[in-house]
Amino acid sequence: MSFHKIWLVLKREYLTRVKSKSFILITALTPLAFIAFIGIIVFINISETEVEKRIGIYDNTEVLVERLVELNETRYYNVSDTSIDTLRAQVLNGDLDGYIVLTDSVITHSKSPVLVHGGSGGLSFISAVRSDLRDAVREERLTRENVSQNVRDIFETRTGLEAVKLTEEGEQEDNTIFASAIGFILGLMIFFGIFFYGALLMRGVIEEKSNRVMEVIASSVKPIELMFGKLFGILSMALTQFGIWIFFYIGLSMAAAPVAAMIMDAQMSNLPEDAAEAASSFDASVLENIVIEPYIFVYFILFFLLGFLIYSALFAAIGAAVDNEQDSQQFMPIVGLPIFIAYFLNTKVMQAPDSSLSTFVSIFPLTSPINMISRIASTSVPIWQIALSILLMILTFLVIMWLAAKIYRVGILMYGKKPSFKDLAKWIRQS
Repeated sequence: MSFHKIWLVLKREYLTRVKSKSFILITALTPLAFIAFIGIIVFINISETEVEKRIGIYDNTEVLVERLVELNETRYYNVSDTSIDTLRAQVLNGDLDGYIVLTDSVITHSKSPVLVHGGSGGLSFISAVRSDLRDAVREERLTRENVSQNVRDIFETRTGLEAVKLTEEGEQEDNTIFASAIGFILGLMIFFGIFFYGALLMRGVIEEKSNRVMEVIASSVKPIELMFGKLFGILSMALTQFGIWIFFYIGLSMAAAPVAAMIMDAQMSNLPEDAAEAASSFDASVLENIVIEPYIFVYFILFFLLGFLIYSALFAAIGAAVDNEQDSQQFMPIVGLPIFIAYFLNTKVMQAPDSSLSTFVSIFPLTSPINMISRIASTSVPIWQIALSILLMILTFLVIMWLAAKIYRVGILMYGKKPSFKDLAKWIRQS
């Protein structure tokens, strides 16, 4: 095996890919799409999305309607003098969005009242009405029991919890939620990266094979050299793309706090007085603490690299074995099943990174690329588990590469026949 020939194939594959318009567009547009996505999320959260509804209260208790109106005078109206038939007609013609009949059993026996509405409003509307009713009924029951104001204050008290992380350097601010979310996102990036770049490699092999380019290349380069060159060429392209995005994130995180402060200052004058007072309490400097530790990126690149090598060897073998993408579908479950399992388990790993299940899937080599990075970002993973995971992935790659090379060597020059699993096993034994 000539490393010089592998390098030539790698160089050709890499330069062809990175100079393509699709690579440049994806590399440039992905960060912009990320910024747009964050902007949309922020806009949705600060925008007024709830449309106020008109709810008629037919109150037989003569006390709850007053409490509901105090809670929200634009939502609730006293319609106790209106007949039920009239209320139903008003709901149907749109004069009212709904009505509720309240009886004393709602207070004394905690009976659930019925909201009759026209079907609009969604979950947030029903949840808001339910919450208001609970508050009104609770206040009335406390009043009837002659509960003192001190007891009411105790009842309404909600104790919070602040967490700090203890390290060798001392106590640090705990960003568990942010770290868990980042671990989850990095795991998804590895998942999509493996599939996207692996499928790119497979399609490239299929195209060259179907165009008979392989016959020309195979006359001067051994199939195993060609396979290694194409695999590491795609890998180099992927690492280049991820490297650009990582540098973009570093720059974005450095600018986040001053940009947020500038936007907040610009918007303060346009906010109502109460909203401006709440906004002024926001300290943009807290964004400086929401950063990803550099070692997370190192592990991200490492686990993506190993995961890509494991699965792309399979993608390359499948591409060499078939004549078109349609024929490759019968082999895709071999590649897709373990990685999709890792994808679906990533949420569990984020929620409980120290559980036995999370530990197993982060060490098992076929699921480790996605799930271990989530654990590393979310919790303190013992170094022996990380080392074991890396070792098993390396061994798995060597075994899979050995099998894939045998399939690649025979399949790359096979035409006109749709291979079966039996054929693949025969190629492995023969070569």
